[in-house]
Amino acid sequence: MTEHSLWRFSRALHRAINDRHFEDIKALIDEDVEWAIYGPIDMFPFLGARQGKAAVLQVIRQLADNFRVRRFDRESIMLGVDSASSMLRYSLTALDSDKPISLRVAQFAQFRADRLISMRVLVDTFDLVEQALGRAIHLPKMTGVG
Repeated sequence: MTEHSLWRFSRALHRAINDRHFEDIKALIDEDVEWAIYGPIDMFPFLGARQGKAAVLQVIRQLADNFRVRRFDRESIMLGVDSASSMLRYSLTALDSDKPISLRVAQFAQFRADRLISMRVLVDTFDLVEQALGRAIHLPKMTGVG
């Protein structure tokens, strides 16, 4: 049995972010990749949708410029022949403030010929924004209409 594409991609992504070694990740991304990280793009401009290898590599460079991955845990994972879905918990360090950031993400990846062709990531944004602001966000109480 061969290694699943997700494992190679995951190792290369973390190496690119932490060590700024981008050669391995370049080889694992399709030229026409579709990429989206859903979250507050006003606060984190590297979030959002991107199309094409060059745009995705720019996002990965921006992640490397802003964060270091201290740890990540796979809470659950499902592997298909050319797809993978997982729930992950990340512990990051913000490089500008040396501040720890903890977040959960759901990741949905598709591969063709061992290259990433589609990545969708949903970030637990409420918790992330509170950590970035350094304070709790107080929302108005929702009342039922009745």
